[in-house]
Amino acid sequence: MTRPRDPAARLVAALLADAAAAGCPARIVSSETRDWSSATFTGARHHIRLAAAAGDARAAWLDALAPQRFALPRQLLGDLVVERSDAAGVMLSALVLDDLEAA
Repeated sequence: MTRPRDPAARLVAALLADAAAAGCPARIVSSETRDWSSATFTGARHHIRLAAAAGDARAAWLDALAPQRFALPRQLLGDLVVERSDAAGVMLSALVLDDLEAA
């Protein structure tokens, strides 16, 4: 399998792989990306909706989600939040920063 080049696609692929490894197979329903910046950083805010069966595996996966679990080439995952988890699926919000050290 080749690694996606698009930063949003890399994040989604990493999330899906992590969910599958946790015994919680998921699929992407939608993804929205908006540019983000502060006085010192640039990056993007991602809103990702996943479909994954409700249950113990999904709950355990969501409880264990943390930005430091994900290595994204040339980027830093600064924030990863579960915005909603219900019968329809999961909504995640992620702030991905451009890694100035890797430039």
